[in-house]
Amino acid sequence: MKFLKRRREESRSATPENLYLLVGLGNPGREYKQNRHNIGFMAADEIAEHLGEKFTRVQSNALVAKGNHGGKRILLAKPQTFMNLSGQAVSVLQRFYKLPLSRLLIMYDDVDLPFETIRLKPSGGSAGQKGMRSIIERLGSQDFARMRLGIGRPAGRKSTPAHVLQDFSSEEIQNLPFVLDRAKKAALTFIDEGIEHAMNHFNQTPE
Repeated sequence: MKFLKRRREESRSATPENLYLLVGLGNPGREYKQNRHNIGFMAADEIAEHLGEKFTRVQSNALVAKGNHGGKRILLAKPQTFMNLSGQAVSVLQRFYKLPLSRLLIMYDDVDLPFETIRLKPSGGSAGQKGMRSIIERLGSQDFARMRLGIGRPAGRKSTPAHVLQDFSSEEIQNLPFVLDRAKKAALTFIDEGIEHAMNHFNQTPE
């Protein structure tokens, strides 16, 4: 009964007017923690730390954290279903909170972008990213914002799957704080001023 009561209270308090859902994609498990494929998780962690929150709850097959920013509520989520099934958690959360897709932002890795590059878009296809493909299929729409975080293509003959499931190099790790700080700022700008303003400000390659 307590569980049902808590769910009813959460549903009433989560108003579409001030709630945003920010989702970082990755794979659960300590062995994947520093993988390039998990930069979406890292971005979500960076935002949670900025808000003074932690991922201490599980909801709809995702680790979640709740915070406030500029009078708006933020629900951060890290799906725990593995990358290829990310849509399961995202679609359930979106329906539970009756959240307009205009207040959803997905953050994930992209091998077609150089490391340290961020690209935001208001909509679009998956471009082969399996987590995004799962989300688009489950939501039945591709009209939601996304933040692509560049991890670069593999050097030499290394396969793409091996590259994304490998930890960041020591040189990349030194620059990760800068990348994640920009990702955090881009996500908060999306909330404060909308996707177009965030694109104009953060889609430029940093010098």
